[in-house]
Amino acid sequence: MIPLIHQTPRLTLLAASRALLTAELHKPRYFPVLLGAVLPTDWPPGEYDEDAMRFFLDQLTAGGRTAAGWYGWYAIRKATPTSPKTLVGAGGFMGPPDASGTAEIGYSIAADWRGQGLATELVTGLIEQAERTGMVRRLIAHTLPDNPASQQVLLANGFQTMGLDPEGRVRFERIVEPQAL
Repeated sequence: MIPLIHQTPRLTLLAASRALLTAELHKPRYFPVLLGAVLPTDWPPGEYDEDAMRFFLDQLTAGGRTAAGWYGWYAIRKATPTSPKTLVGAGGFMGPPDASGTAEIGYSIAADWRGQGLATELVTGLIEQAERTGMVRRLIAHTLPDNPASQQVLLANGFQTMGLDPEGRVRFERIVEPQAL
């Protein structure tokens, strides 16, 4: 079974569940209570929109327990003496790895929390999570050509630029060294 919580120095990464996604989509005032964290004012961030939430919920519903951990992950900044636990971003995988061991990741950080290295830390955590599954051999990611901050996050995490994909996005790849649980 895939671990559904992953810790980094400043973040707790929590795998999305059907209950969390349902609350996020349909009962937003209960979502932070279930999550146990304060929401930023601009939630949801970036490309993590209602369509992404619905996609993750549909995939978790269709895939049952085997789908857990292969879709959305919430990035919660750990409490400090001056601030409570706060949801700062979302990321995750677009599904389990394919037959060759390739999985795709994506991520978004709330505007109020950008520029603090949290996206880099979130991606590091997703890479570590992929390694922990023992199933992923290669990760891919895409950014828009006019998003240098996102490109820097990937480069800082050992991804290499592979050129443009057919949709005009910059494609990145990274080899993963799987580690059995």
